[in-house]
Amino acid sequence: MLTDINPKLPMRNKAITRDFYINQLGFQEFGSADFEGYLMVQKDNIQIHFFEFTALDPNENYGQVYIRTDDIDQLYQTFLANKTSIHPAGHLQLKPWGQKEFSILDPDNNLLTFGQSV
Repeated sequence: MLTDINPKLPMRNKAITRDFYINQLGFQEFGSADFEGYLMVQKDNIQIHFFEFTALDPNENYGQVYIRTDDIDQLYQTFLANKTSIHPAGHLQLKPWGQKEFSILDPDNNLLTFGQSV
C-alpha cells in the first residue's frame, strides 16, 4: 500500500535552499545525517527532498509541488509576515475547481502551490 510521497526538487545551493525553507517557510531539516548534495526538510506531515543540480537554470526549471493544508488563511498570513514573496499570479484566491490556493517560488524557481478544499 502507498503511504506517503516525498517530492524531489532540484537545488543549486544547499545553504540557500536550507535557509529559505527553514527561515522563510518554517520547515525543519529532516534526518540526522548531512548528505553532500542532498537536503530533506519537513513541516507538519510533509517532506520535500532536494538534490544538488548546480548547472540548473532557474528560468528553465519547471519543478512543481501541490501541498494541501487545512488552514490556508493562517499559512498565507504567516508567509506574508515572514516577508515571503508570493508568486505574482499566485495570490490567495478561490479557484473554480473548489480550492483556495496561493503559490510561491523558491530560490531555484520551484513552484510551491498551497491549497485547501472549500
